[in-house]
Amino acid sequence: MEKEKVNGKVQENLVPEGSCEKKRGRPPKKDYDSNALMQELIDIVTEVYQKSHEIKATAIELSLPANKVKKLLITGNVISYPETEKIQALLQQGKTMEEIQEIMGLSYSTINTYLPYTKVIYKMSEISQNAERIKRYKERKQAIADLKKDCTEEKLWECIIAFQNYPFYTASGLPFTYTLKVGRSGEFTKELFINRRENSKSLAWSSVKIAFERAAEKRGDVFERPKAIADVRGVSYSYSILWRFGVINVPEKVEGKLKGKGDGIR
Repeated sequence: MEKEKVNGKVQENLVPEGSCEKKRGRPPKKDYDSNALMQELIDIVTEVYQKSHEIKATAIELSLPANKVKKLLITGNVISYPETEKIQALLQQGKTMEEIQEIMGLSYSTINTYLPYTKVIYKMSEISQNAERIKRYKERKQAIADLKKDCTEEKLWECIIAFQNYPFYTASGLPFTYTLKVGRSGEFTKELFINRRENSKSLAWSSVKIAFERAAEKRGDVFERPKAIADVRGVSYSYSILWRFGVINVPEKVEGKLKGKGDGIR
């Protein structure tokens, strides 16, 4: 309800239902289907895991704790452990968790990681986080699919936008993420702000574009090191980004480092 003066008198204006007028107060909670969301999360964790067969890599990809990834995979019957079967057998025998801890010599938290989820997550904060993870994963997956179909600068930029705050690694094993800033026009500016452990720096879009164009000219080649693509500023970051987007191929030992493991190169 709003008030305004008309001919010196205060009158009330009612805001009609369905109006786009901003309303004060907390925004309404999203209505999530907890069961469907849980199953979708299990499906996505399974999809990512089946590419690497590594819990740690899956956890990094989806920004999830490794123990949670493990439980989701157990819940989806994707992986199994002898410990799981033994714990479940002891529970069926009526053993308490304290008794199982003593029998197996494991802590309560460790035993819990071997067990599947027995109920759906209903905590709103966690549901929202999981929904956002699923959304980001789908957006990134679609952006890469579009780039593979149409390997253009426009599609590359869409990937760049989608992969903000994604955990990348350089060929020397340095972890980094990047963000973009919004300009006065309301659109992202063409500059990547690299966040590293030691310090931060910016990467010009022009440098990424040059690396992309050189890589496209030699599509199918295996690039041994970043400067094999182009000797431009920040190419070590472009190298990691272009590999993740499926634009370039790298040697197996370098690929391991780009995934955050193994020995890499500078």
